[in-house]
Amino acid sequence: MNEDNVEIFNGKTFQDLTKDIYENSRNKRLQIDLLIQEVHGLINGIDDIVMVGPIIKELMDVSVKNDEHLVKLASVLQRILTRSTGETDDSFGLTEQEKVELIDTLQETANDLQRETDKLDNIDRIKKNFMEN
Repeated sequence: MNEDNVEIFNGKTFQDLTKDIYENSRNKRLQIDLLIQEVHGLINGIDDIVMVGPIIKELMDVSVKNDEHLVKLASVLQRILTRSTGETDDSFGLTEQEKVELIDTLQETANDLQRETDKLDNIDRIKKNFMEN
């Protein structure tokens, strides 16, 4: 069986995950472009630019980091799928050291994603406040 078509969770295959990564990246780029166009019409002076500039920069940074985390996840899954091809035990063909590294990487990625989600929530609050004023 092709490793791209192996189900990794809830009907999602590795191929589906990579397609989602691509589409998420493309959609975020479009959303950021639309936000910039929308905000551009609301900017009346340097004070508005000073307020909006960091928000847009933060959105772009968060977008890039989220994409990096998805790519890391895909890389880890690809490694597991590649190693598990032909294996019959639960180890996915990984050494104990590789398992520890994998768990550490997954935990680090989960922590980073939580921090980025918290930042996005904060950005949404700032954006809402800006739009109300």
